[in-house]
Amino acid sequence: MKKFNHCFAALLALLSLSVIAQPKTKPKPSFSGIYPHLAMYNNEGECGTGAVVGWAGKLWAITYAPHLPFGSSDKLYEIGTDLTQTVRPESIGGTPANRMIHQESNQLFIGPYAIDGKGNVKTISYKTMPGRHTGNARHLTDPANKIYYGTMEEGFYEVDVKTLAVKTLYEDGNVKNNKRTADKQTYQYNGLLPGTHGKGYYSGQGVTVYSNNGEPGKLAEKQFDIESGSLSEWDGKDWKVVRRNQFVEVTGPGGILGNKNPATDPIWATGWDHKSVLLGVRDNGKWTFFRLPKASHSYDGAHGWNTEWPRIRDVGTEAKPDYLMTMHGMFWEFPGHFSSKNTAGIRPRTSYLKVIGDFTRWKDQLVFGCDDSAQREFLNKRKAKGNIEGPGQSNSNLWFTSLNQPDQLGPNTAEGAVWLNEKIAANATSEPFLFSGWANRSAWIQNNGDAEVTFTFEVDKNGNGLWTNLKTLKVGAKKAANIQFNANDGGEWIRIKADKPTNASAHFSYIANDPRKTAPDAIFAGLSDVTAPASSGGLLYGLGDNRRALGVAAMDYSAGKPTLSGYYELDADMNLVRKEDAKTLSFIQNKFAIPQKVVTVDESSVLVVDDKGRRWRLPLGDNAFTGLTNDGALRICREVSTERDLFNCHGTFYELPAENADGYAKIRPVSSHNLRINDYASYRGLLVMTGVDAKNLKGNKHIVASSDNKAAVWAGAIDDLWKLGKPTGQGGPWKDAAVKANAASDPYLIGFYDKKSLKLSHKANNDVTFTMEVDPVGNGPWMEAGKFTVKAGETFTFDFPKDFGARWIRFKTDKDCVATTWLDYK
Repeated sequence: MKKFNHCFAALLALLSLSVIAQPKTKPKPSFSGIYPHLAMYNNEGECGTGAVVGWAGKLWAITYAPHLPFGSSDKLYEIGTDLTQTVRPESIGGTPANRMIHQESNQLFIGPYAIDGKGNVKTISYKTMPGRHTGNARHLTDPANKIYYGTMEEGFYEVDVKTLAVKTLYEDGNVKNNKRTADKQTYQYNGLLPGTHGKGYYSGQGVTVYSNNGEPGKLAEKQFDIESGSLSEWDGKDWKVVRRNQFVEVTGPGGILGNKNPATDPIWATGWDHKSVLLGVRDNGKWTFFRLPKASHSYDGAHGWNTEWPRIRDVGTEAKPDYLMTMHGMFWEFPGHFSSKNTAGIRPRTSYLKVIGDFTRWKDQLVFGCDDSAQREFLNKRKAKGNIEGPGQSNSNLWFTSLNQPDQLGPNTAEGAVWLNEKIAANATSEPFLFSGWANRSAWIQNNGDAEVTFTFEVDKNGNGLWTNLKTLKVGAKKAANIQFNANDGGEWIRIKADKPTNASAHFSYIANDPRKTAPDAIFAGLSDVTAPASSGGLLYGLGDNRRALGVAAMDYSAGKPTLSGYYELDADMNLVRKEDAKTLSFIQNKFAIPQKVVTVDESSVLVVDDKGRRWRLPLGDNAFTGLTNDGALRICREVSTERDLFNCHGTFYELPAENADGYAKIRPVSSHNLRINDYASYRGLLVMTGVDAKNLKGNKHIVASSDNKAAVWAGAIDDLWKLGKPTGQGGPWKDAAVKANAASDPYLIGFYDKKSLKLSHKANNDVTFTMEVDPVGNGPWMEAGKFTVKAGETFTFDFPKDFGARWIRFKTDKDCVATTWLDYK
């Protein structure tokens, strides 16, 4: 027995040593909170994250395809605390974005799946419940045993939470259309409610509330400001249209659980029109609406496709709720007490570039499910991209961040209107517009009427519905005026009224104090300077056919003209490996070549002529960018987040909306730099760039190099670009230009820059009066902002005040002359 014990002890010791000797599993790489191995792929034209929820000790996520109401190659993903990803075998795909926790049955409903408290998954077949599942709502009369499902084409179902038996309340529009025709139509809609492209679904106060954010028809693919979308409610018998605008999120303080006190808790709805963001609240049996400014216009578009599931989610704790709202490229602090009688507390946080489909708090982090890389790119085509194709296979990823990340990204500068070229009745007040949360505020008023009008600004100081006069502004017939608000002009909300009927525009500009410096963050160390004589570049392409790697046609720019270094592939573990694949290399070189002459760089600025023939001018950066741009050595434009472009021109990265969201008219500078970025692309949720200093490959984990050091890329998140430095530049619409009297210059970008100054000069022998006009909106109207008389031989200088808000600027002179209008942005 003792011998056995000794042997057993020796065996245990040996086993212990062997366990100790086992090498530790190498942690999976991550870049700026993105883990490449967690990327989610499908075989469809788009692969967005429809929902992400922490449940049963795991993180659950679903992806969606663009329009597959009867199933697709998309999956249900289970992610463990060790970030091991499991593709659930119950997956049936589709286009789902719904999620609800049903507490009575202890189940998470996410897409067509029901997951119990132990992580067991059951599936509701699309044969039983067809449609693009967009939302869940608690049942009006039997919430303990049933829930509602709503689809994007107005299919509505009642589901028994125990048996998962389905009762059809309203037939899905895809089912109806497939009965009528065998052809798949671009627009599948039901006709039950106005609009199309359903988004939000919630219940309370005796109704279910449903939103959609699009409009059927070809006009909606081109024109962003037509009537579109709707918000509607159903009382269990009949539908009622509440408002005819584009709406998305519908929720309440109960969030994913449903309202705790459904009879009295408010219901919130977010939406927008071409003027500004809309926020609605339903309480006491009626709806009240408010307006907020937009940080980004990339979400616009009357078809609704550019706006993927904005949310209001509680990312706090049970003891301390904390509501985070995403809307039009801005993170917002949203008060859980928000009601029609208590509207105080909405505050802007920071701007972001990712397209976020859903988010949650998990393991004391925020996890954002994104829509990163669509193979089709849909309507987002423009000549600045050339004939470039989308990635070979759609994919997206999760983005893990700190809880305070929503306060650490881009400036919260934003703007929006309450009226745009509208008929205004005398003494009729505008809808309330958010007034609190910005350091620098101003508004432009344009009176298009035939008589002088006095406009009165009123504020609700405490968000309790008590309005007081703040200021008045007299604006002459066919004139415009600007009004500034100082720090003492307090109030949660502001509204306007006119003392007589007229046609008017009223647009608010809110400008953040940008604390960023002009130097890039250390995470960009190793990227080549624009003046560097050599650089390791390469063309990038996300491979298709389930290869799930990034192809790199590596280029050496050390000899003046680029020479091929070889073909490499970046895998899921971020190993950059040389491959012998002449076919793929040739495909990348031909299909992803940088297009030539898509912009014109002259002495004054960068001229862009868009696909509609409109002319726009952008600031200049370092002179070295001119030759590299003209030589086609720098990628100018590419989609790296679904349905909007990243525009990198003369040392500034811009967010560029799709043409159907008004394109260049609503371009937004993100950051400026002096980097020789050869190409950039989206891959596994990452922003990947080439243009690396081959002699500086060490010391920065964001630089990934091949073992032979002949190829290298930079990898991070698209929102890392805010850390490059604040937008800067110089130039103007005219530099020693021969101009005609009263002929307007091209529009020149002035919005979103921090410190702005102007110099005016001319070569005439007499005084010349320059008229400065601004467009605060982007697509008109133009408003006179000042007249400056410049004497012969002199230069007039002007420093713009901090609260000067406008998107574009242009000039006219009162006589023919050779003129210069030079703007410096620092």
